[in-house]
Amino acid sequence: MSLSRPGNVIVIALALAFSLAGCAAIPAPACADGEQAAIGDLLYFGMAKPGGTVSEAEWDAFVQASVAPRFPNGFAVWPAAGQWRGADGKAVSEATRVLSVVHAPDEHSEAAARAIASEFKTRFRQEAVLRVRSHVCMSF
Repeated sequence: MSLSRPGNVIVIALALAFSLAGCAAIPAPACADGEQAAIGDLLYFGMAKPGGTVSEAEWDAFVQASVAPRFPNGFAVWPAAGQWRGADGKAVSEATRVLSVVHAPDEHSEAAARAIASEFKTRFRQEAVLRVRSHVCMSF
C-alpha cells in the first residue's frame, strides 16, 4: 500500500486503530431482518520471504491446503501492495495478499483463522500476519 496516497494512510490508520482497540470494545451490531450476525476477518499476508518472494504456485498451494478446508463455504482473496515496520524498525514495502472471510462467531472459526495465520508465518518464515476482525451483519 503506497503511503503517498492520502486514502491509504486513512485505511492503515483505521486498521491499526481497530486492531489495537480490541474486540471487546466493539459491540456486535443489531442486524436487520434477513441479516445474520457474523465475524468478518481480513488477513494480510506479505509475499516477501527470506531469500525471495512467495510464488503464485506457493500461494495457491497454501490457499488450497490451509484456507479452503477451513472455510469451505467460501472466502475471497485479492492482491494488494503493503508497507509495514518490522521488529527491526525498518519499513518494508512488499506485494501482499488479502484474505477476506465472513464466518460464524464461534470458537471453531476463530481457531481456523488463527491457524491460517500461524501456518503462513511458519511455512514462509514470516514475522507477522495482520488480522483485522470485525462484527458484521451478512445476508445472501
